Amino acid sequence: MSTYERISQFVVDGKEDDVINEINNALKAGEDATNIINKGLLEGMAIVGEKFAKSEMFVPEVLMASRSMNAGMDIVKPLISDSEIHNLGTVVIGTVKGDLHDIGKNLVVMMLESAGFKVVNLGVDTAKEEFVEKAKENNADIVAMSAMLTTTMAHMEDIIKACQDAGIEAKYMVGGAPLTPAYAERINAIYSADASTAALKAKEII
Repeated sequence: MSTYERISQFVVDGKEDDVINEINNALKAGEDATNIINKGLLEGMAIVGEKFAKSEMFVPEVLMASRSMNAGMDIVKPLISDSEIHNLGTVVIGTVKGDLHDIGKNLVVMMLESAGFKVVNLGVDTAKEEFVEKAKENNADIVAMSAMLTTTMAHMEDIIKACQDAGIEAKYMVGGAPLTPAYAERINAIYSADASTAALKAKEII
């Protein structure tokens, strides 16, 4: 098993200490930091995404894997320039105004980052004005919104309209328990049922 394969497997297994040790040893041996990211850390999270989609891994395991990947990223990211990190695109994401749920949204953030997207996470209870501001500021390719309540999902249409009125040329993705593909279509957005699907659809959009 290669160094990159070991890093990848440690990420999948959620073994944070082993990820850190393996990366430090790899760097001492002269391994390239960019390769450690792409062939080790991100490859591991891609496997996690596939397993999560097949219900072979569950939320606690995904969170452990993500923590392990982030611990590795903390070591290697300072060693490379932003220009060396290939971003598929920029996603601005948040839970809409009045809604404080964020577990599902945070899983989507992990999967998008693992897929190679730059993600601007606005957190929860996010007003439409902040979506507009951050989408403009970051030249967003995708604006993604999450809602877990039927009373808050209606804000999604307002956010899309506000972004369009501001001249933002982006695609829109929505997700959350009360949403349906039909509702997403009605507000001119793309529906995603779960985190793994969100990453795949984001790739298709780009």
